[in-house]
Amino acid sequence: MGSEQDNQTEEPVMTSQTFPYAERDSSSRVHPRFWRAPFAAATYREVGFVLGSLPIAILGFTFVVAFFSLGLGLVLTALGLPVLALLTSGSRGFAALERYRAGTLLATEVAAPAPVTQSRPGFWGAVTARLADKAGWKSALYQVLMLPWSILSFTLTVTFLVTGWVVALYPAYHWVFARYTDWPGYRVFDYTTDAGVHHEYYLTSAGDLAGVSLLGLVLVFLTPALIRGLTNVSRTAVKGLCGGR
Repeated sequence: MGSEQDNQTEEPVMTSQTFPYAERDSSSRVHPRFWRAPFAAATYREVGFVLGSLPIAILGFTFVVAFFSLGLGLVLTALGLPVLALLTSGSRGFAALERYRAGTLLATEVAAPAPVTQSRPGFWGAVTARLADKAGWKSALYQVLMLPWSILSFTLTVTFLVTGWVVALYPAYHWVFARYTDWPGYRVFDYTTDAGVHHEYYLTSAGDLAGVSLLGLVLVFLTPALIRGLTNVSRTAVKGLCGGR
């Protein structure tokens, strides 16, 4: 009777270690709450991902366009096909970098695609295998599509992040204008109409300082949500074009 229980075996639990093509997305688990987000390390890891994406996207886009143009121009010769094969191989390398960055900075682990397999031996067998590599072409498409997105993400992230903190901290440095410039405070506007009427407004009063700081704090707390939305698009792109599915 007791041997019946001993003979029962547990079914193995499938994890990312036991199943090499599994994906794990723990981004929702590490995402901080709204009030903590401007000061959380996870937010600034996402900022680091966005800032690093622009130079990488420029390199990837340049590589893909250069090799695709060269390979297409030489396609009627024997040199065009190896160049295009190098394109898919190099694109896989860029995709591996993106998977690594997504895992370390976005808490999104993306499984690598299966390696290229040759159906024929030799040099031309390797070339044709890489030309038929779906994952390589998807990775090349990723490099092309993500350049404009990286430019937009970089611009929005830097603009909102810097503006929010600069405006929120204005009360701490407003005295600089009166001491080192001719302005009593930050100048909002200063102009003279055609009728000769002069209009000017400087942020100097306590109400001005409080209002400006409040506006800056609103931006500070909304910026992580913006960055989160931008990186969610990147997460989806990495999963769909750089992963193993």
